[in-house]
Amino acid sequence: MAHPTRTGATRSPLAILLAFLLLLTPQVLAVSAVVGIDLGTEYIKAALVKPGIPLEIVLTKDSRRKEISAVTFKPSTSGPKPGSFPERAYGSDAMALAPRFPGDVYPNLKALLGLPVDSTEVREYAARHPALKVVPHKVKGTAAFKSAGAFTQEEDAWLVEELLAMQLQSIRENAEALAGPGSPVRSAVLTVPVYYTIKEKRALELAAELAGLKVLSFISDGMAVGLHYATSRQFPNVNEGGKPEHHMVFDMGAGSTKATVLRFQSRTVKDVGKFNKTVQEVQVVGSGWDRTLGGDALNYLIVDDMIAQFAASPKAKAAGVEADAVRAHGRTIAKLTKEAERVRHVLSANQNTQASFEGLYDDIDFRYKITRAEFEEMAATHAQRVGVAVQNALTAAGIELKDLDSVILHGGATRTPFVQRELEKILGAEKLRTNVNSDEAAVFGAGFRAAELSPSFRVKEIRVSEAATYPAGIKWKTDEGKEKQQRLWTASSHLGGAAKEVTLPNRKDFSATFYQTVPAPASDAGSVDVETKVLTTKNLTASVAELLEKHNCEKSDIRLKLSARLASENGEVDVARVTVECEVEVKEGFVDGVKNLFGFGKKEQQPLKDGESAEEAETAAEAEASSSTKELVVIPVKFTLERSGAQLSKADIAASKDRLKAFEASDRSRKQREEALNQLEAYTYHVRDLLEKEDFIAHSTAEERATLEKKNSDASQWLYEDGADAPKEELKARHKELKAIVDPIQKRIDEAAKRPELVKGLQDALKSTKEFVADIKNKIAEYEAWHSSKSASESSTSTSDSSSATTAPPSSSSGDFDGLEDDDTTITTTTATAMEDVLKERGPVPPLYTLEDLKASEELYISIAAWLEEKLPEQEKLGPTDDPVLLVKDLTDKREKLDKAGMELAMKGVRNFEKRKASEGKGKGKDKESKKKSKKAAKKSSGTGTESSSAKPAQQTIEIRPGEDGKMPSQEELEEMLKEFIKEDKKANEEQEGQKREEKTEDTKQQGHDEL
Repeated sequence: MAHPTRTGATRSPLAILLAFLLLLTPQVLAVSAVVGIDLGTEYIKAALVKPGIPLEIVLTKDSRRKEISAVTFKPSTSGPKPGSFPERAYGSDAMALAPRFPGDVYPNLKALLGLPVDSTEVREYAARHPALKVVPHKVKGTAAFKSAGAFTQEEDAWLVEELLAMQLQSIRENAEALAGPGSPVRSAVLTVPVYYTIKEKRALELAAELAGLKVLSFISDGMAVGLHYATSRQFPNVNEGGKPEHHMVFDMGAGSTKATVLRFQSRTVKDVGKFNKTVQEVQVVGSGWDRTLGGDALNYLIVDDMIAQFAASPKAKAAGVEADAVRAHGRTIAKLTKEAERVRHVLSANQNTQASFEGLYDDIDFRYKITRAEFEEMAATHAQRVGVAVQNALTAAGIELKDLDSVILHGGATRTPFVQRELEKILGAEKLRTNVNSDEAAVFGAGFRAAELSPSFRVKEIRVSEAATYPAGIKWKTDEGKEKQQRLWTASSHLGGAAKEVTLPNRKDFSATFYQTVPAPASDAGSVDVETKVLTTKNLTASVAELLEKHNCEKSDIRLKLSARLASENGEVDVARVTVECEVEVKEGFVDGVKNLFGFGKKEQQPLKDGESAEEAETAAEAEASSSTKELVVIPVKFTLERSGAQLSKADIAASKDRLKAFEASDRSRKQREEALNQLEAYTYHVRDLLEKEDFIAHSTAEERATLEKKNSDASQWLYEDGADAPKEELKARHKELKAIVDPIQKRIDEAAKRPELVKGLQDALKSTKEFVADIKNKIAEYEAWHSSKSASESSTSTSDSSSATTAPPSSSSGDFDGLEDDDTTITTTTATAMEDVLKERGPVPPLYTLEDLKASEELYISIAAWLEEKLPEQEKLGPTDDPVLLVKDLTDKREKLDKAGMELAMKGVRNFEKRKASEGKGKGKDKESKKKSKKAAKKSSGTGTESSSAKPAQQTIEIRPGEDGKMPSQEELEEMLKEFIKEDKKANEEQEGQKREEKTEDTKQQGHDEL
């Protein structure tokens, strides 16, 4: 008999730790913030989502809602040094340095991601930025940049991904500043153009990884705008017969133009349990684009016109200036490009404008004028290209213009007048919608998608479906070496859809490549298949042999099946499984035969046929029972799936990360050095002011002032000479040297200003403590004296009463009706006598403290008073330039100790009062019970004596709580509280005494009636 399986096996410590980490993961993610980034060609925008911040734009360091996509290396004035890093600038600060350092300013890098150095886009970029040195990367072959003057020539070229990672790092830092301490930003959703290929997406993913960001998903520009559009709208339900809406997002930014047709609808789906829910759906059904039509292309038209007019000007002709020479001059092109963009923006709202340049080239001034009509004439061919993207999108979507419900405009270039006219001509003015934020709709959509993908947030459920954009398929070779190819996805296939299952004839281990059909890089026509991933099987040959030998499969019946899909996050091919299978015959086993023998099998008994004997029927049944059934045998095939093409190795990526970290460390060190420099410079001016102040002169010696003045002068002179480039440590040392002279003098000034008030406060506190302790001691002595006197009196009274009870003669008998009169005088006298007895019996109020409670405060008073008596004369003997001996710190410390002791003493009194109140409450309950019994006994015996007991009035409770600032009351405040408490307690006692007097009168009268 087999042993039962152990279910309580001891888990290893590692397993327990992993389980604990998995348990904590949701809580860790719950406090994380996510960010959506709209990565534009010219601008980068980001939206942060975190608990408490639903969806907010991340501001730049100068409080702008978008950052110019540029990074600059600012060369050092002393020249580059090996192993050192220059200062970096981002955004508008970077572009401001372009005219000075055109060879180290890198703008609009998005268009170069993942492209080889010989591509049309890279060559055009290099022509428009002549000062930049574009070189092929040694591993990837894509564009990289050599610094013109910020680094030594031995420094490796900077990848586009590394430069873009620097910008993303800056965005992440701004987002973390908005999120607040303890909220790191590590996850993001990034927008990408719809035409991005797998290689371009990988390059952007690498840039995000180098910046410390995990890409949750990419989202196309059009889908991001459509998602933001859907967050505040409800669309027709297709389950209820509703017709989906079709909207086009026309996005014309700085670098490109995209048109995306989206289908919006809602659907009723199954929810948890028996409930249903309605979800919104947004699907990309078609796209069109122009990779080079955008705001930059229009700017270049103006730049070319500026160069042409400048070269044709009389001064330039006289100097022999040629247009090609101007185009190759980096600083001149940087000035013209910056001004051309301003001119284009002005022409969008005005009919004409102008620009002036001082010393544009070869110290020649230039004045440029242009009208809107001239600009639109230059852009006539560009205007014709606007409609191409729109028509391509409609064709890809398979719909007509009339099927569009609206066209949503997005991107800054859509505000150009001739672009709007072209759209109105093609689409109709009634279809154009401007009710969506044309600048921030995409970033808000990306932020919403980030929140949707993060487990930390719960948002409105909107299901998005991106299109593949490019066809994709698989290539492989058969066992005979014949090349095969099969297209698996079309341009309209949706990412994240159902997996495609492919049956391959291979029986031996092989490699297959997945490809993507993209436009040819070097021409405007044609396409090329670009490999994206390589699949390699590991045990296919062995698995086929197992089927042949163990399961007796026919070789022709063996099939290899592969299941693959396009990932919704990035469009990459994801292979779910690879299996090899065949159908085999399975004979009936022994157990099945026994079941059939006893009638438990699957087959039912059939009646005998006409003329058939029992033996013949049994023989036929046995033959049928021995027949076999078909069964599918499936064996999983192990495989690897790797990215194809030139990829950075893990070591290369680690080296790039270390390089960027070293750059960050250099930035931090530089910032700290600049802070030290600013602090020293500001302190030198502060010292100059101090040397002229009367209080500083009064508390410092002439020698100290002379030394300070000389050192301060030396520091100021040093700052303007060698100190500007001095290291942080030397700057701090100079600062410390000056402070060493100033601080003691400043301390004397501060001590002299604060000491009198603190001394007086301490003396007052000592006086109050002394009086308080003495008063409590007197009360304790008074109460103890009264208590001793009462004890002696009670002892004497008890002896006298006993003697009287033994020797007194019996009272003379009176008449039968004596004592029946109601004598008011007797009653009043009895009441007054009873009240005097009560007051005598009560005595003084019992003190709240014991002598032991006062011991700590008394000892502290003695020590502080002795210390003050010793230090005060010593301080009075010192002059203003001497270092004080009675310090503010010590005075404050002594006062705090005294206040603390007073507070502790007050709290002891409160606790003692509460204890006494509780014990009196218990005693009062017993007195009431005893009184009831005495009354009953008196009524039964009709006696004349009734023992009266007076209950003490209910005491009030004083509550001492911290104030709004979290501090306990001071000694003065505590004394006021205690005075108010005693006053209210006295008032309550008087009310109780009056009530008791009334009750006593009533009791006396009742006693007389009882006697009667």
